[in-house]
Amino acid sequence: MKKYFSLVLFAHSVFALPFALIGFFLAVHTTSYSFEWIKLVLMLVCMVTARNAAMAFNRYLDRDIDAKNPRTVMRDIPAGRISARQALLFTIINCAIFTGATYLINPLCFYLSPIALFVVLFYSYTKRITPLCHLVLGVGLGLAPIGAYLVVTGQFNIIPVFYGIAVMTWASGFDIIYALQDEEFDRANNLNSIPVRLGTKNALRVSECLHVISFIFVVLPAFYMHVSWFYYLGLAFYGLLLIYQHRIVSPTDLSKVDRAFMTTNGIASVIFAVFYLLDVIFLQ
Repeated sequence: MKKYFSLVLFAHSVFALPFALIGFFLAVHTTSYSFEWIKLVLMLVCMVTARNAAMAFNRYLDRDIDAKNPRTVMRDIPAGRISARQALLFTIINCAIFTGATYLINPLCFYLSPIALFVVLFYSYTKRITPLCHLVLGVGLGLAPIGAYLVVTGQFNIIPVFYGIAVMTWASGFDIIYALQDEEFDRANNLNSIPVRLGTKNALRVSECLHVISFIFVVLPAFYMHVSWFYYLGLAFYGLLLIYQHRIVSPTDLSKVDRAFMTTNGIASVIFAVFYLLDVIFLQ
């Protein structure tokens, strides 16, 4: 089990999971649907298994690329800790669990499950096809608050879509920053990314623009529902952490990319979710 947790980098779930909780409790708080533990558990199962499938499939598909890249050569498959066959089997098992969980939730989630799986798995192919691969990753993570809302209600609503777009642009922006580490390797191996296409400086500008859009879309829900000062405090922290990660990464200094990618963004999503949940408690 420890090997598989290493394979899928379980800690990376911190990016989308807080927004999934926001989508879930948004539905409970703003509709007539009541809280049900079983739905929360099934939603968490879907989040974890979709993330596991996406990451394991990415490691499976990129195993030859990872073996060539000095930054990734010690990942589990190139290092021999897990075989490619085991990674693919792990992917299939998690896809099956995800689909089964959606079947138990409601018909709409079940019918949409192949689309969700296609998006999160297709991302692994995209850097071979288009520099917009970061946006595909963002779409996959952006499904989290929308899907969590559907778990509770079985209906679409504009507010979780706002959060979905916020996550999409936020994740796309920080993935561009992360990809700066591999700009030279990707260019030499005919792989696509925004840094490869536009260069480091312009890639950072694109990332900044995406994060501005993300902040706008976490502000927009405040115009569609009643919020307290907890929500605005969460917005302030979220915005400041977006700014901070762009202050510590520059075209001439990429030494803090890992801090910007993992630590700062993980903290940003968790803090915003905590203040959102405090806002819900306060309003009740």
